[in-house]
Amino acid sequence: MDGQLAETLQAPETTLQAEKASILKQPKAVWATALAAVFAFMGIGLVDPILPAIATNLDASPSQVSLLFTSYFLVTAVAMLITGFVSSRIGGKRTLLIGLAIIVVFASLSGLSGSVGELVGFRAGWGLGNALFVATALAVIVGVASGGAGTAIILYEAALGLGISLGPLLGALLGGWQWRAPFFGTAVLMAAAFIALIALLPRTPLPERKVRLRDPLLALGHRGLRTTAASSLFYNYGFFTILAFTPFILGMDAYGIGGVFFGWGVAVAVFSVFVAPVLQNRFGAMKVLTGTLFLLLLDLAGLGLAAGHSVPAVVVLVIVAGALLGVNNTIYTELAMGVSDSPRPVASSGYNFVRWMGGALAPFAAAQLGEHFGPQVPFFAGAVAMLIAIAIAFGGRSYLSAHEPHVV
Repeated sequence: MDGQLAETLQAPETTLQAEKASILKQPKAVWATALAAVFAFMGIGLVDPILPAIATNLDASPSQVSLLFTSYFLVTAVAMLITGFVSSRIGGKRTLLIGLAIIVVFASLSGLSGSVGELVGFRAGWGLGNALFVATALAVIVGVASGGAGTAIILYEAALGLGISLGPLLGALLGGWQWRAPFFGTAVLMAAAFIALIALLPRTPLPERKVRLRDPLLALGHRGLRTTAASSLFYNYGFFTILAFTPFILGMDAYGIGGVFFGWGVAVAVFSVFVAPVLQNRFGAMKVLTGTLFLLLLDLAGLGLAAGHSVPAVVVLVIVAGALLGVNNTIYTELAMGVSDSPRPVASSGYNFVRWMGGALAPFAAAQLGEHFGPQVPFFAGAVAMLIAIAIAFGGRSYLSAHEPHVV
């Protein structure tokens, strides 16, 4: 399977054009899974517009509220290690449904929270469902999509980008009315996705070889996958510094914050689906990866200079960051899926275990830095993280360059 992806990434332009043409010609099962993935990814940015409201209503500090992200991504990261073990024994469809059911339960409980501690705990449970669903969804889409693995990954990234963009919008529309409403809204959407998958997704066959619990960690022994994951950890630190800390410095209500991050999410979606494949095919993964990481470093430095001084500049830089993040999301995913000889679900689990640790660390660290040293420092720390991500990727460039697409 990994050889197939490598061939796709190295295919001539005619093959890439054929894959693009086939993106819209997919079985219903692909669209049902992709739609469910959109709803799942909406949960990432859902709380963004209501972070200040949660802090006010639950009498919590920004660093306490940031634990909503930290608990969510910490559990997501650790649970990634068991997703392959579970799905290889009960099948992809059942794993997806269990993940969705867990999200429905804990999203509903989040809406009933009476304290920030309860909310943090329920978001942790939500993270378990997210891990089971997200890690399995990519493998299922790759398995049932037509047009090759490259097409499947583009569809997956489209779902990710659309979900990330719609999450803040839903959070703003419902959160402007009542801060609890976005959690109940998400529960309803995930319940609808649960029903859609039952009806439209056929039973997925069990793999010939069952995944062991240690397999994702063993997969990280491959230098290429380890390099990709380690670089992505620091990249995600910058990613979630922007996502989790910026709402506290905008000085806007839920609708304003939601509008800003809707624009950010649209940029993520558009550049991940339409721009990243073109750049990657033209210049190669390594050049695009390091180039966009450097631009993101400059963007974070600019946010640090603008924080506390110019809200319009912060808004523009956040949306520009979305474009850069969209490009890198696609490249990191494709490298993780094809850089090693491990089966895709195993490679995905190991990679996501490492990279989501960046998402777990960044929100709390950024809030602490902001509270103690000022709103500029978290973004400067994010810029340093980008520098480390570049250094790691450059150090393993011989492994990553071997899996670049054909340059035309």
